[in-house]
Amino acid sequence: MSDLSPVTFTILAGLSIACALMVVLKKNPVSSAFSLVLLFAAFAGIYAMLGAHLIAALQILVYAGAIMVLFIFVIMLLNADEPSFDLGRTHPVLRGIVGALCFMLLGFFVWAQKKSVGVSVLTGPFNVGAVEANGGNSKIIAELMFSKYILPFELTSVLLLSGIVGAVAIAKRNIGKSGGAK
Repeated sequence: MSDLSPVTFTILAGLSIACALMVVLKKNPVSSAFSLVLLFAAFAGIYAMLGAHLIAALQILVYAGAIMVLFIFVIMLLNADEPSFDLGRTHPVLRGIVGALCFMLLGFFVWAQKKSVGVSVLTGPFNVGAVEANGGNSKIIAELMFSKYILPFELTSVLLLSGIVGAVAIAKRNIGKSGGAK
């Protein structure tokens, strides 16, 4: 297990929070998607610092690579470059309520973190010793994914495929109504 440097963790955590805010606050969906890619990269850095190198690599390959390409493809295919939500036009009371809820959630996270100091989260069948004794993270994840969790794994691929087919069908219908490409 790698040493967790507080300075590096703070930098990556701050980058994660900033990128998450940009995902929500950006008006252009394409720039929001690219901010999400940066968020996934910061998460991968945190995973790598925690010694979960396989999860860090999967985070980059699967989420920042394949899933984000799919998101960008659907955004471009549906011509969703026009922002549908403008934070400046929302009612001030609604903005205040959302801000208060965010601060309450932050307070809850701080309270939960203070209460969890000294609590070991590495209990159960997949603690550090058991993982090392059984061949490491890669072997255990592969065995679980392709034995116990094969049905959810395959259903996820079917779900992604149906999303792509649905996006293409909606785009074809909209192009047909307008009489040609936009």
